[in-house]
Amino acid sequence: CVFPQITGGWDADGRGPCVWDTFTHQGGERVFENQTGDVACGSYTLWEEDLKCIKQLGLTHYRFSLSWSRLLPDGTTGFINQKGIDYYNKIIDDLLRNGVTPIVAIYHFDLPQALEDQGGWLSEGIVEAFDKYAQFCFRTFGDRVKQWLTINEPNILALLAYDMGIFAPGVPHFGTGGYQAAHNLIKAHARSWHSYDSLFRKEQKGFVSLSLFFCWLEPAEPNSVLDQEATKRAINFQLDLFAKPIFIDGDYPELVKSQIASMSEKQGYPSSRLPEFTEEEKKMIKGTADFFAVQYYTTRLVRHQENKKGELSFLQDVEIEFFPNPSWENVGWIYVVPWGIRKLLKYIKDTYNNPVIYITENGFPQCDPPSLDDTQRWEYFRQTFQELFKAIHVDEVNLQVYCAWSLLDNFEWNNGYSRRFGLFHVDFEDPARPRVPYRSAKEYAKVIRNNGLGSPL
Repeated sequence: CVFPQITGGWDADGRGPCVWDTFTHQGGERVFENQTGDVACGSYTLWEEDLKCIKQLGLTHYRFSLSWSRLLPDGTTGFINQKGIDYYNKIIDDLLRNGVTPIVAIYHFDLPQALEDQGGWLSEGIVEAFDKYAQFCFRTFGDRVKQWLTINEPNILALLAYDMGIFAPGVPHFGTGGYQAAHNLIKAHARSWHSYDSLFRKEQKGFVSLSLFFCWLEPAEPNSVLDQEATKRAINFQLDLFAKPIFIDGDYPELVKSQIASMSEKQGYPSSRLPEFTEEEKKMIKGTADFFAVQYYTTRLVRHQENKKGELSFLQDVEIEFFPNPSWENVGWIYVVPWGIRKLLKYIKDTYNNPVIYITENGFPQCDPPSLDDTQRWEYFRQTFQELFKAIHVDEVNLQVYCAWSLLDNFEWNNGYSRRFGLFHVDFEDPARPRVPYRSAKEYAKVIRNNGLGSPL
């Protein structure tokens, strides 16, 4: 349940505008056919229908995200929207009443426009604003919510929103904005974790982390030293840039720091374009996660590609090109590579001291118009579950939670409604937004009921 992907009700009951409202309302074909999340699945008024889908599947956990501007319309606690609180209270209470554990993300890309107008994630002031918002959420819902995600995919947000400008707010800052946003996202997460730890944990007894996106990466030529080194760089830049400070030592990977410093010097910058953490900040950031949440969809091959022209961007700093194996099946950007998720989980185990792991997103789309008999998607899930079984029983990975993306077809950011990830079909042409199960929903329900596929070994 994510605004604007599912919830809709973009201006209902006192909700303030967010950056995705502004971004989609401006048009300009930045989103498929200029579609918006104004109504989406209509879950703001159709939550009872969503609950029926959850019960039909037999889910044990349900992950959803809060809308910052629905709760705090201008992003601050100066005005609190009680109707927003009532909406989320009903979701949480209904889930618990039906034996479903809520996993709640505090922030999922939809920054209040009022805060973006003050600099958004490029501004140091966002750290305190987010901490106050997170404290408000812990205080309001933490008596019942015990599993929290502070920020959804900060590594994707930093890259697509603040470096490339593909996501809202849609203003590129090549080679600088992504790093500044990442810096503030990490500090905001850490501050909010400490707030929970010092003010709420003793009474509420919950757990707090953040969810990181990652495509597994393999060298294009396995025997090429250059490709091996390029793959290591890519993993450091995509995953470890966020995970290492939070889980290991409070600071960025040395390889990332040296790479950006070297590139910055060649480009004539007086210092590295990557901001530095103070020693006090490093101590504050280190160890600020109670589990490792990761979101996996696919895998890519990596080849070394020198940035000969000194071009300015996050991707040019890594000095790679990445691409799929042409033999892999795909829909859009997602290629079917189930073994990638096992390798990713093993990497997390070996690199981050065998943490408890939650997979908080994993899924496969259909193009529009979709088929209710979504055989290809179910095969993706089936093969993925086989790899998860191996990860748990062979690699001894401590995987405790798996969340499929997603319950419903929804607004998939720049792809609009053209990519359908739902276990339930939604008719976006019908004002009633009826939900109809795909074949994958029925098969997934069997897996939940049987607690697995059975041994693939």
